[in-house]
Amino acid sequence: MISPKIEKALNQQVQLEAESSQIYLAMASWAEVEGYNGVSDFLYKHSDEERIHMLKLVKFINERGGHGVIPKLEQPSMKYKGVRPLFEQVLNHEIHVSEEINKLVDICLKEKDYTTHNFLQWYVSEQIEEEALARRVIDKLKLIGDDKGGFYLFDRDILTLEAAVSAGKGK
Repeated sequence: MISPKIEKALNQQVQLEAESSQIYLAMASWAEVEGYNGVSDFLYKHSDEERIHMLKLVKFINERGGHGVIPKLEQPSMKYKGVRPLFEQVLNHEIHVSEEINKLVDICLKEKDYTTHNFLQWYVSEQIEEEALARRVIDKLKLIGDDKGGFYLFDRDILTLEAAVSAGKGK
């Protein structure tokens, strides 16, 4: 049985994961409208992943005897100043999510809820990967600078960056 304190904290994480999905969906739509098809595909995929993260939490809460609450969401921004500032926002958001996951882990340890602690380890690992991916994207964008040809290749190949980070996580 899940404690009310852990249930509340997990439902707050459900909200954050749902917000993440919405933010990335809004970013994907902006990128698509602006003609950045690779970036939009990348962000649509990440929006879906965040929704899956939310669903895992909801199901876990329910399986432990709690009630996973589906949150009301605010509309995210619809305009961005460019691809690099957008990915800087992604990195900052992922850092925030990591901080919140760490707080959840801390609550679980204090409450001696080792089952939820164990469940959250997947999220801890996932956040390491998410932050690394965002940093790698920003590093590539810094290298490209204002080179339109370089940016064209970046937009075309952005999904391969994710595969490279995923392949390297076992090292």
